[in-house]
Amino acid sequence: MNAAIIFVLLLVLMLTGMPISISLGLTVLTFLFGFTHVPLESVALKLFTGIEKFEIMAIPFFILAGNFLTHGGVAKRMINFASSMVGHWYGGLGLAGVMACALFAAVSGSSPATVVAIGSILLPAMTKAGFPKSFGAGVITTSGALGILIPPSIVMVMYSVATNTSVGALFMAGVVPGIALACVLGGVTWYRAKKFNYPRLPKATWAERFKAFKTSAWGLLLIVIVMGGIYTGMFTPTEAAAMSAVYAFVVAVFVYKDMRLKDVPKVLLNSANMSAMLLYIITNAVLFSFIMTNENIPQALADWMLGNGLGMVTFLLAVNVMLLLAGNFMEPSSIVLIFAPILFPVAMKLGIDPVHFGIIMVVNMEVGMCHPPVGLNLYVASGITKMGITELTVAVWPWLLAMLGFLVLVTYWPPLSTWFPRMLGMM
Repeated sequence: MNAAIIFVLLLVLMLTGMPISISLGLTVLTFLFGFTHVPLESVALKLFTGIEKFEIMAIPFFILAGNFLTHGGVAKRMINFASSMVGHWYGGLGLAGVMACALFAAVSGSSPATVVAIGSILLPAMTKAGFPKSFGAGVITTSGALGILIPPSIVMVMYSVATNTSVGALFMAGVVPGIALACVLGGVTWYRAKKFNYPRLPKATWAERFKAFKTSAWGLLLIVIVMGGIYTGMFTPTEAAAMSAVYAFVVAVFVYKDMRLKDVPKVLLNSANMSAMLLYIITNAVLFSFIMTNENIPQALADWMLGNGLGMVTFLLAVNVMLLLAGNFMEPSSIVLIFAPILFPVAMKLGIDPVHFGIIMVVNMEVGMCHPPVGLNLYVASGITKMGITELTVAVWPWLLAMLGFLVLVTYWPPLSTWFPRMLGMM
């Protein structure tokens, strides 16, 4: 009964158009005052202790690094390198877009940042080269979603905060599925380009490829620093985030010199705004999770599912349906912070690996970012392409269907997520 009251309250507040963070906070306060005897002191304490976790510090640093890289010419050089490698295949610029998104995802941690950085440069170039605008938009909108699967990933940090799972293990677990999904999206791009005979670029010589690699090497080196540093134990994921922010600043301002020192305060302010928004969502989501646990709702759900003989296969199917539906109304950070504390105890009772479960949630978030009505990537791509949301939704369908097929594979074949971190001895 209490669970129903909480979710009805949350749904009603969200349907009024209220921001998700305020909806969460008001739901908690209304429930506390009207239906429980929890002392308000404990709520105030929870508000502060909820964002005291060391891992949360990684979020503002990754946002800052992503902003420096977006404005600092790294994306342009990654696109040139990707074009030199795969531009001569069918749909060359589209394939270069997928590859550039995968490379940029490995340094930014954010999907919208990846769409902005790669899309704003590549989409005009694709239109100029003779590609239909819808093809380019479909490629970049869906490939940009790799930003939260290929580590480092802000959404993975959120999941780690909500469930106390190792961030390092989650990052390493995202590597193989991230590369696999990039190949799937590249395959769809190549097939459609071949089918409709879209233009190809002239084949680059090895000298041109080496030159493109050399100019993009400073950006690509960040991947080695972050992933290598975490794997070797040189620094924690949070320290890696701080390192990447400093490194991105140095590369953007002093190495590539695409950003002037007077532009830095603006980037810092934008990053602070985005970080404050996410931290406010986290704070309210922590309160929401506290109420759920206090009312014993996750445990009751786990007992009910086990009592009715629902196994792992049925549970994971239900999780995917629930998260895909949630993706229609909420953005990834909110979904992870609300649903992870509820579903995680059930997953543990059914013997599902916490890292594997985290990757399932992240892939669900990727799909949610590419379909309406609140798909963040759609809105970002809409701003770049000047296409309507309905038109964009039609454009992304071939890639979106491939992503749904990939989601099924990730869900029911755990080694895809767990093999790499196990091999590295991180699980």
